[in-house]
Amino acid sequence: MKPLARTQDWHGTVAVFDDGNKRYLSFGVEDEQSCILKSAPGHPQYPFIRTMLLALLYVEPKRVLCFGLGAGSLNSAIAQACPGAKQQVVELRQTVVDFAYKYFYLPRSKAIDVQVGDAADYIEEPISKRYDLIFSDLYDAEGLCETQIDDRFLQSCIERLQPKGWLVLNCWKEHRADQVLDLLDKQFEFLFSSTTQDGNWVLLASNHMPTLSQKAYKDRARELSEKLGFSLLAFAKRMKPVSR
Repeated sequence: MKPLARTQDWHGTVAVFDDGNKRYLSFGVEDEQSCILKSAPGHPQYPFIRTMLLALLYVEPKRVLCFGLGAGSLNSAIAQACPGAKQQVVELRQTVVDFAYKYFYLPRSKAIDVQVGDAADYIEEPISKRYDLIFSDLYDAEGLCETQIDDRFLQSCIERLQPKGWLVLNCWKEHRADQVLDLLDKQFEFLFSSTTQDGNWVLLASNHMPTLSQKAYKDRARELSEKLGFSLLAFAKRMKPVSR
């Protein structure tokens, strides 16, 4: 792969590579954080991002909060599938934000507001808005940031959800025995999980499940799939209710 950019900040390396068709974001040696298809940046490539986007089957978001930007592939996908949604993104590293715009075609839009800061600090700010969707995908070169499975962080996310909102977390399969399940199980009526072949453990949680007919559900999945470039139904089949 061809190296396009590399720099250092207080948190380590940020690098970009290109193989001709796809472009990759890396935070270290043998690390691959994110990827886009250059010809279609709004079509997510990683199974875990595709799984996270299953939440769009159950809610048509007006407001979305995202912790962690990476290459912005999740945000580009949301912008493509739900152009009317307002996205608030919190990303720790300014370099990551700069690279997302410069190398990964993150849309420069008033609908996507990117704030540089620590998710743990942001979540402690007074609640001014509630969100239909909250995504958390906090990773560094060492793996999952502990903030994401901290009780206080999760509780603060829950408090920022609309009554019919969904919380979506990208974790690792190693966290399946963690306290995160205990907290979510107590707070949400509906809790689903899916483990990808790469070992990502994606959780989707809500207190509202829309009553869609089978036809309406498939029609919405088909419409979203056309916009996103993959079959949502294929990934929905792998999502299972968490055992109580």
